[in-house]
Parts: sequence; C-alpha cells; structure tokens
Amino acid sequence: MSSTPNFTRGKTMSLLSVRDLTVKFAMRDNTVTALNKISFDLARGERLGIVGESGAGKSITGFALMNLLSRPGFIDSGSILFEGEDMASKSEAQLQAIRGNRMAMIFQDPMVTLNPVLTIGQQMVETLMAHRRLSRAEAEEISILKLREVYIPSPEERLKQYPHELSGGMRQRIIIAIALLLDPQLIIADEPTTALDVTIQADIMELLLELCQSNKVGLILITHDLGVVSQMTERTLVMYAGRIIEAGRTREIINDPQHPYTQGLINALPQQTRPGHRLKQIPGNMPSLTAIPPGCPFSPRCEYAVDRCRVELPEPVRYDHVEVACHEVNRLQKPVAEEQSA
Repeated sequence: MSSTPNFTRGKTMSLLSVRDLTVKFAMRDNTVTALNKISFDLARGERLGIVGESGAGKSITGFALMNLLSRPGFIDSGSILFEGEDMASKSEAQLQAIRGNRMAMIFQDPMVTLNPVLTIGQQMVETLMAHRRLSRAEAEEISILKLREVYIPSPEERLKQYPHELSGGMRQRIIIAIALLLDPQLIIADEPTTALDVTIQADIMELLLELCQSNKVGLILITHDLGVVSQMTERTLVMYAGRIIEAGRTREIINDPQHPYTQGLINALPQQTRPGHRLKQIPGNMPSLTAIPPGCPFSPRCEYAVDRCRVELPEPVRYDHVEVACHEVNRLQKPVAEEQSA
C-alpha cells in the first residue's frame, strides 16, 4: 500500500482536471464546508460515476464544475481545469460561452429545466442561435436532427408543442437532445432519471450511454444508484460528507469495495439480501454540514472505527486497484465477498 496525494489518474491531457476543490456556504455566524479538497481527472470520452447518500456533496460537485453555485455557496479554493481553462476564475460572460456549448448539464426534473411558456422548438432554436451564427431555418433543421437522435417520433410536430403536452420520458429525451445540441465535450447528468417512472429509467440511461459513446462525449453521472453506475460508468468516485473516500474502476469498486462506507452501500442493495430476509442498511445518518465529526466523518457509523479514526482525518492511499481514505483498510474484512459466498 503506497501513499498518494489525491484521487487523480495522473493523466497529462485530461478533459477535466479538478484539484483540491473546496466549496463553502456562508452562514450567519460562520461558514460550513460542503466540499473538502476533492481532486480527480476525467479523460476525453470517459464515463465517471459519483455516488453517495443525500448530503454527500454529489450535486454540489456538479454545480461547482459548471461554476453555477449561487450565494451563499462559493468556491473557496482549488482549481477546475476544463480543457486547460480554469472555470473558477472566469467571468460570467466567459462562462456563458462554455456552458451549454462545450459543457452541458442534465438536471433531475425536466419540468424545472424546460420553460413552460415556450415551445420545444423555441427553446432549442434559441439555444443554438445564442451560441452559433445560424439562421432560424438552419437552427430548426439541427433541432429536428437532434430530436431524431434521441428517438423522438414526429420531431417536426414536437417542436410546436409545450413541455406540459409531453410525457415525462419524452421531456427527458428532449433535455438530452438540448444537452447535445452544440456537441459538447462533457455532459454532467445529475440524477437524470429520478423524476421518471421506473419502467422508463432504463431506456433513458441506455439512450444516454449510446449517445455519449457514439459522440465520444465525456460523462459525469451523479447518482445514488450503484446499479446504474455499474452499467454506465468506467470509473467511480464514492463521496461522503463532502470528501471522496474511494475511487477507482467501477468494476473493482462494485466487486471488491475497500472502504466500510462503500461496503455498506453495496450490502444495502436488494440483490445482496436473500429472499425473505430484512434489507441491510448502514446505521445512522449522513452528518449535517454544521456538525461534521472530527477525524473520519464516517467513524460514528463505522463498525471498524478505532480511536485514531475519531481524531485524525484519513488521507487517501492506494490499496489494490483503488484509492481509499481509511486508516483501517489493511485489516478490514470483505463483507460483500462473505455474503456472496455464504
């Protein structure tokens, strides 16, 4: 086991390179830390999953990457290099030229994303014309082509419709089409199927995967669903209380998790419990940003915690094929493997 400074890949030509990113929220009496020195890289065309419970910092990470944080949230320190350009230091006008154009985001609820008083065609055409020198007819033609790419039937008719006239699945397909309108190099998808019926979720995720692969688009998928991550991504970051606590290839993390928190997430999956038995769960809750415990933030919920865990924050180290922030990784049992062999 060797020490390593952060959760990076060591690549020199990354599409996205995040270093020691710290995000804070200004409160009335003090500030709280929502992201605590997170670092990672994303290669061109790579698919990266970010997983964890609610409050882990997943969505804040996505908003910070796009520099979409609004007060009282702010980037306190660190860098976000997108194609070599620091997103944290750009003006609003410079960011507008990047967002939607070279970097796009898909949000949880399409009804919040789409403007209810504008037709689909108006929203797509105006997006294109804001970033490209196109006539309205050319913008409409591109919009129709993108709707066909996401398998929207009768795309010419859909352009004339308003969001409320379409189903949830159709609206999310349109959101994906809008995200791909300007051929971005990176898409950040924040729980893109949460608001959809479970029968439609798999189709949407399969579509997103297909489009990212065919267009060689980098993808950051933010989700709490490890099953989706296992099917969609090549690498995974596991977050807890604003820190990355395990990182590596998705297959390695799913099959042989090293951090006790990751093991708990895997063990809590329904397929890990025999029929008729109670589902497993991690005891306790994610700590509040205003009450993060000293030492390892997971220590109050961890069955392996020792005195050192309660006073000293663990730094990431390489262990087997992953990087993990845990003092006791050398002596941990592998609950997942034991359950599967039982």
